[in-house]
Amino acid sequence: VELFNIKITMKKTIFPCSGVILAGGLNSRFSGRNKAMIDIGGRRILDRIYAVFTEIFEEIVLVTNDPLQYSEWDMTMTSDIFSIRSSLTGIHAGLFCISNPYTFVAACDAPFLKKELIQALIGQITPKADVIIPETSAGLEPLCAVYSKQCLKPIERNLILQKFRIREIFRQLRVKKMSETFLRETDPELVSFLNINTPAELDKASHIPRQT
Repeated sequence: VELFNIKITMKKTIFPCSGVILAGGLNSRFSGRNKAMIDIGGRRILDRIYAVFTEIFEEIVLVTNDPLQYSEWDMTMTSDIFSIRSSLTGIHAGLFCISNPYTFVAACDAPFLKKELIQALIGQITPKADVIIPETSAGLEPLCAVYSKQCLKPIERNLILQKFRIREIFRQLRVKKMSETFLRETDPELVSFLNINTPAELDKASHIPRQT
């Protein structure tokens, strides 16, 4: 009973937050292969992300234009509202679908997302910020970030203008950047930001210890 109560307490936050997974993308570098289904260390990438999300979020939304591929998972499915396929349209669809005022957004090709890092980002939610985003030496990480529903209108404006770069919406929003020092407190090796975009990155991921 105590373990059950601990799990429920973990999911309660001052500012209710959902979890959104973006399962779009053309996967052209993998000959059309679905990156969410790639096996790493005996587990599919989406299985890994889903396991982390279920420990944190009561509401999990998967943005996909092919929901039948994901019927085995207990998630709310939604599809892009704008027909152009991009990460920004996926964020928009997720924000439009969620019932909470905030959501954490992740791509479906991030096999090593750390629960503790996500919780640390959620813990930084404030009414004074529309976006809580990690910033490492490699730059901003918009697909491992927290967005509020206040982002919907600026995103819609940019999509109508066919501006698809996520970073362009930040000019219209209050953005709280989280430093690499802060991020390393919960993810010392920053493995949460490793995405599988190429066969070379898949090979690199396969050599990361399985307990990660």
